[in-house]
Amino acid sequence: MNFPTSFPKQEQKEQPGLEYEMNPAPIYDDPSYNKKGDILKDKIAVITGGDSGIGKAVAIAYANQGADIVIAYYNENKDAEETKKIMDNIGRRCTLIKGDISDPNFCNNVLEKTIKEYGKIDILVNNAAVQYESADFKQISDEQFDKTFKTNVYGTFYMTRAALNHLKAGGCIINTASITAYKGNETLIDYSMTKGAIVTLTRSLSTALAKGKTNIRVNAVAPGPIWTPLIPASFDEKKVEKFGSDTPLGRAGQPVECAGAYVFLASQCASYITGQVIHVNGGEIVNA
Repeated sequence: MNFPTSFPKQEQKEQPGLEYEMNPAPIYDDPSYNKKGDILKDKIAVITGGDSGIGKAVAIAYANQGADIVIAYYNENKDAEETKKIMDNIGRRCTLIKGDISDPNFCNNVLEKTIKEYGKIDILVNNAAVQYESADFKQISDEQFDKTFKTNVYGTFYMTRAALNHLKAGGCIINTASITAYKGNETLIDYSMTKGAIVTLTRSLSTALAKGKTNIRVNAVAPGPIWTPLIPASFDEKKVEKFGSDTPLGRAGQPVECAGAYVFLASQCASYITGQVIHVNGGEIVNA
C-alpha cells in the first residue's frame, strides 16, 4: 500500500483535533493489515481516545479480531459516531462514553458502565493525550502544563486504577507512550515529560502486578510521527506539510500501522511479555 510522504498545509485550533477535518484522512483500516480472526474473541476492551487516530485504528483491529469495544472520548462527537458505525458494520458492539479522563469520577464511571453493560473488562488501552508546542520553555504556562499532565498522566493513572478493580487474571493494560519519551523533543517538553512518566508507570506497575501473582500484564507502544488529528491541532502549517519526512523511512506513519502492535500485546501470543515497549517509529533507533 502506498502511504503519503507529505501533507497539504493545514491547521486546527483546538486539541485534541478532529479527524473529519484532516486532509488526507488518516488510514485507520486496510484489509492487508486488519484481517478477520478470533484472536480476541469476546474480549471487552476499553480504549481512551478511541474515536480517532491510533485509538480508532486499535478499536477497528480489535473488533476485527472478535472484541467488543468501549470508547471513552473527550468531545469529538462526529468522529466517535463514525467509529461506532464501523464497529456496527463489523458486527461487534461498541459503547461511546463522552467525558474528561482528567476527572477521576469520569474514569470510575467508564469502568462502572463497562461492567454494567458487558459484565467484565479484559483490555484497557490508555491512548488519549494532548500536546502543545512551545518554542520557549519559559513560555509554557501553568495552564498548559497542568492540562498536559492531567490528561496524559493523571488520566492514565485514573483509568488504570479504576480498571484494576475489575481486571482478572489474563487481562492486560496497554499504554500509548511516544518516541519523545526516549529522544525528547525541544518544542514538546511537557508532552515528552508525560510520555516518560507513562513508560515508567508501565515498567513499575508491570513489576508490581507480576510479583503480586495477578497474571495481569502491562505493556506500551511508543509511536513515532503518526498522522492523527493531534498533528494539525499541534503544529503550524509548515511543520504539518513536512511531518514525518525526517524519519529513516522518509514519511509519517499511519494509525493502521500501529494497530498490530496493540493486537499482539493484547493477545495470548504476548503471554510472556510484560513491562515492555514496542517502538513503531519509522526506523528511529532509541535507547529502550
